[in-house]
Amino acid sequence: MVKERIRFDLFGHSHFVRLLTLRWTSQGMDGLYQSALASFVLFSPERQATAGAAAGAFALMLLPYSLVGPFIGTILDRFPRRQIVLAANAIRALDLLVVAYLLVKGSTGAIFVVTVLIAFGINRLILAGLSAGLPRLVEREILVAANALAVTGGTVASVVGGALGYFVRRIFEGFFISDSADGFLVLMASFGYLIAALLALRLRRDSLGPNSHELAVAHDRRVVVDGLIDLGSGIRYLRSKTDSSLAMIAVSIQRGGLTALTVAALLMERNFFHDPKFPDRGLAGLATVITGAGIGVVVGAVITPPIVQRLGRHRWLRINMAFGALPALLIAWSSALTLPLLALWVSACGQAVKVTCDALVQHHVEDAFRGRVFAVYDVVVNVFIVIGAWLAAQIIAPTGRGALVPVAVALVFVGYSTLLTGRRFKPDLPTTSSTLR
Repeated sequence: MVKERIRFDLFGHSHFVRLLTLRWTSQGMDGLYQSALASFVLFSPERQATAGAAAGAFALMLLPYSLVGPFIGTILDRFPRRQIVLAANAIRALDLLVVAYLLVKGSTGAIFVVTVLIAFGINRLILAGLSAGLPRLVEREILVAANALAVTGGTVASVVGGALGYFVRRIFEGFFISDSADGFLVLMASFGYLIAALLALRLRRDSLGPNSHELAVAHDRRVVVDGLIDLGSGIRYLRSKTDSSLAMIAVSIQRGGLTALTVAALLMERNFFHDPKFPDRGLAGLATVITGAGIGVVVGAVITPPIVQRLGRHRWLRINMAFGALPALLIAWSSALTLPLLALWVSACGQAVKVTCDALVQHHVEDAFRGRVFAVYDVVVNVFIVIGAWLAAQIIAPTGRGALVPVAVALVFVGYSTLLTGRRFKPDLPTTSSTLR
């Protein structure tokens, strides 16, 4: 009965439904775009996949937001977030037209790197803006379920977009060379981002915040300088929110570990389970692993809200940090058949941690600080992802096979879960923003 009421409450919020449509469309195009880039960089017959190349691909995706993240928090807290999301999707649609042209030409030079960096940097701005605005659209009582639906649906949309890209590419490979097929996929994604920009117009200008009295400050202050100042204020704010800070670190560790395991899985599918001379077979295997991970994301999100009602956010987060260590460890001895199942398991635990943490942060952080806090959150997560990819590139074998990375990830997961006990991780006391500005 409670589940039915929550489901009705969620879909009874028209602006929340519009946000879902916008977010899922945008993230579906993310999956389509990323599948084209992965095919071009890592699964092209002309290019050899290595741990360094895989780590470089992750760095390419995350470097832009790591650099501009401090300023994004300021922008999200001082300008209409709906307008930011609208403009960002439109700019990204134009940027991908250039990327599509470069893929068709087979270019991997500086212009290609810059245009890809722009696209990924804008993507993080959009997701941070939508996350910061979500608590304004639903009541706190259903925030966990709303966040689970938004985040998980977006992840599923990304997986579906990636699968669509894989199948469309297989069709077009019969008529064009592989680089031209990848360019066509990026062109499709560009059109999808334009649709996402138009969908943003269905939201009211002020529906995602911030409040009108905060917008007045934006025109009289320097964004770059304020970005650094506001990043510091976001960090100081989080010092009084111990459980939120520890939960954000948990997500960061999870994402860093999963990135290292993803590098291993990618290389195993490309160079171990399949003959490297036939990269399409490796790409098909990787698609199966990603599908398994996508199912795990759904499972983790679906089971989290009802279990959180029984166990609480803090205990559920601890359980999933520890429980995710076992599938991470077993990846060292996985086969082509068991790897997708292990991906499902570890992704379910990771998504449970992510959904729980997001709701916890959204619940405790005041709207005036939410953009800055989520900017800090995303920067920290991105740094851990890059570290995970870099460390994997240093120690992993060219085939991706080996126990060192899975064992290390499992130990870190278990180790951090033991820190989330007792006084170190419990609900915060209320804190007023006036004492923290």
